[in-house]
Amino acid sequence: MTNSSLIRRFTAQGIAINLLLLCSLVALVIGVTAPLITLQKLYFIENTISLISTIQTLYIDKEWLLFFVIAIFSLCIPVIKIISLLLITNVEYKTGSFLDKSLSLIETLGKWSMLDVFVVALLLVSVKLGALAKVEVHYGLYIFTASVMLTMILSFWIYSLTHKKAE
Repeated sequence: MTNSSLIRRFTAQGIAINLLLLCSLVALVIGVTAPLITLQKLYFIENTISLISTIQTLYIDKEWLLFFVIAIFSLCIPVIKIISLLLITNVEYKTGSFLDKSLSLIETLGKWSMLDVFVVALLLVSVKLGALAKVEVHYGLYIFTASVMLTMILSFWIYSLTHKKAE
């Protein structure tokens, strides 16, 4: 018996997982492009920041290390993770296959998914400490966090389902 036969596409559970994965992907796209925070300095200088604008600024300023770290952990890994989970849920595979190894890797790397949320939280805390700056949090931060959390929950759920009878 293959692992993915535990998650059938057209069962209520399979449909729920697929819908939630698509919701997570949509939330990720919105969260990356929507405004995360507005930083107001000295009451007249105002910057609204999104994740994609931050990545673009880091690229333009040639801050290569930060650019690669944030781009990889905030854009590439979440997209690869969601697409891999969709494949794992909808394609037949066997124990030890590439998809099975991918699922184990996704489960292992799941803890790193919160790195980007942690970076934004540190940014907020550091800015809040400044007396001359005011930070306003926008919906993009909440949607992005929801996408990360939903993907983590779904990867755990799928991992549990696929390894329930395989062990």
